[in-house]
Amino acid sequence: MIVRMWEARAEPYALAELITWVCESALPEFEHDPLHLSSEVFSSTDHRVVVISKWRSSPRPLPEPPVMLLARPPHSWDFTQVDR
Repeated sequence: MIVRMWEARAEPYALAELITWVCESALPEFEHDPLHLSSEVFSSTDHRVVVISKWRSSPRPLPEPPVMLLARPPHSWDFTQVDR
């Protein structure tokens, strides 16, 4: 399993709009992909939105969000579970 963490910082006035875009536009693009297992969306008090998505393999990137909602471009990282 691969876990992708995607993070973007919204403009202060646009946090709710960025969350709406993630939930209603971005995630539906790959929720029916057979490699996609699940996704969770989080927000913070400093206007960040984080998506944690779990994949069997080959995670698909989120589409680019509307630029006017962003304080800076999004970043993403892939993680694999550590056996301990």
